[in-house]
Amino acid sequence: QVQLVESGGGLVQAGGSLRLSCAASGSVHGINTMEWYRQAPGKQRELVATITRDGGTNYADSVQGRFTISRDNAKNAVYLQMNSLKPEDTAVYYCNADFQFWGNKWGQGTQVTVSS
Repeated sequence: QVQLVESGGGLVQAGGSLRLSCAASGSVHGINTMEWYRQAPGKQRELVATITRDGGTNYADSVQGRFTISRDNAKNAVYLQMNSLKPEDTAVYYCNADFQFWGNKWGQGTQVTVSS
């Protein structure tokens, strides 16, 4: 089996930065696309950023130019560098990975709170 564990969330003032990490553990056998989602209270979970195994990226319009997704295939990890944070970025952030053997898996989520 495999699992994803996120870390790096916390409380930050508007304009500040945070870096989220998500690492896969267990019998990984390779990962295709990795993504970050977020879910704010009372709202649906939304896709924030995507990175392919080859490093191709895509971002939601709301975070374009402020957030950067990256990955380390050797460590089976994905990262989200979040700069110029806004109160509307407050949410629980989840990583998602498409495992070549295990299929699609979610992490448990990490809370990001941006104060105004």
